[in-house]
Amino acid sequence: MNAAMNTRNRGAAITGIGVIAPGGVGTDAFWKATREGIPCLDRISREGSGHFPVRIGGQVRGFDPGSMIEERFLVQTDRFTHFAMASADLALDDARLPVDDMSPFAIGVVTASGSGGGEFGQRELQQLYGKGPRYVGPYQSIAWFYAASTGQVSIRGGFKGPCGVVANDEAGGLDALAHARRSIRRGADAMVAGASEASLAPYSIVCMLGWDELSRARDAGRAYLPFTEDACGFAPGEGGAMLVVEEEGAARRRGVRIRGFIAGYGSTFTGASRWERSREGLAQAIRVALEDAQCAPEEIDMVFADALGVPEADRAEALAIADALGPHGTRVPVTAPKTGFGRVHCAAPTLDVVAAVLSMEHRVVPPTPYVTDVCHELDLVTRSSRPAEPRTALVLSRGLMGCNAALVLRGPEGDY
Repeated sequence: MNAAMNTRNRGAAITGIGVIAPGGVGTDAFWKATREGIPCLDRISREGSGHFPVRIGGQVRGFDPGSMIEERFLVQTDRFTHFAMASADLALDDARLPVDDMSPFAIGVVTASGSGGGEFGQRELQQLYGKGPRYVGPYQSIAWFYAASTGQVSIRGGFKGPCGVVANDEAGGLDALAHARRSIRRGADAMVAGASEASLAPYSIVCMLGWDELSRARDAGRAYLPFTEDACGFAPGEGGAMLVVEEEGAARRRGVRIRGFIAGYGSTFTGASRWERSREGLAQAIRVALEDAQCAPEEIDMVFADALGVPEADRAEALAIADALGPHGTRVPVTAPKTGFGRVHCAAPTLDVVAAVLSMEHRVVPPTPYVTDVCHELDLVTRSSRPAEPRTALVLSRGLMGCNAALVLRGPEGDY
């Protein structure tokens, strides 16, 4: 019993945030776009992508990987890993983590990715079939792999603590943060955790074309409209977010700003594209997360929705929120900032976590870009940010293959 209590008392504090997103490079730029509901969806302009039926997405612009990452790492890695390494640097700087004074075995890394290194892999395969095997570089064996970001962030930082990669559908972004919290409870002092995706290269887009849930709209303003009668699927996006999750006691002793706490987590599985079943599965994930956080439903101050943009899935999510939160589910502010920059697969819920932490800091609930008329019984925040005093946030995510996840966050003043 004492051992269990000691484990639970190792709180998981968020002390650093780093973001590379369509809304901007860095936390300030991302928050400005999120708070103001600045739409970032546009025609996908990556070379070789113009003839696909998927035309609209959220692209990261203004990101120069060479200005943030050493050349020897750049040549070994894909764009999705560039996002991870750059955002990890930003998060470590934000946390002011005294890496040089810590044991390398006390710091771990966990990331998630659903698309992997498609751009790098495509280039090398074109070399293979166009010129022959002698023209394929040795890094093809690792750069495409889902674990590449965890490996490169840990190697580059010298982190030798518990490391892992989550390849668990789009909910993996929340799973990675839950894994980081678990590692803190088991003895790690700090974890660098998050997700990144670069799925707008031609090869990656082709891999997505089998998804019925992907929006084929040609107008950015109509491409991603969850919870409306015009919902026609989701617009894809790219980018990533990494967080430094630190043992609370250590963070307090060194006087660093604590930006929030990972308080509770729950997950379930209901099967690929079985959106009616996801109602029950998502509601159960919420209940488990609330129990884990020792949080009553009415304590949730805002919900960051999964917001798939498919009518059946949107209905299931709205009902799941009501099922799990009771009457409070129709009153609590709900938002989906991802409609402004695209559903960034595993990184989508991680970006939502960042937005939730910043919302608690700045005392607003950000809007859901492009969306105006809601056809579900939800208090969806639209048009502009809503002033609020949020201290506890619920972040939801579902994957196309059937995973459901819920994460409860508390602000720094909350009793996690």
